[in-house]
Amino acid sequence: MTEDRRSRNERIADEFRANEGRVGGRFEGRPMLLLHHVGRRSGKERINPLVTQPLERGWAVFASAGGQPEHPEWYRNLRATPEVTIEVGTATHAVRARVAEGAERARIWDRQVEEMPGFGEYEERAGRRIPVVVLEPR
Repeated sequence: MTEDRRSRNERIADEFRANEGRVGGRFEGRPMLLLHHVGRRSGKERINPLVTQPLERGWAVFASAGGQPEHPEWYRNLRATPEVTIEVGTATHAVRARVAEGAERARIWDRQVEEMPGFGEYEERAGRRIPVVVLEPR
């Protein structure tokens, strides 16, 4: 596959792996992880690079879809099959995904918007409440 035909996600994943979990561009300096999940209809493995917020026990990711009105496919896939793996830095972790609710969601979301105000703009533009997904070690 030629470089120009490779997906943006593949290029970011390669950069992530080559730099021990760090990437440049608009994600430079942001904590990232690679989410490995299975397409709920296709059954194919998918990998999505996502901004993360490290938690005391796990990681949070945000189903923002860059402010689009629909939830991203990876979120729908996690709802169907919550047992997934992630790459964080140079380590791989088996995790279980769950959607944060109530005070937990508010605490994580408020911190994310404080650290990256663009997430608040995404939610406003999307016209939907962006799900906060907690990935806990299993």
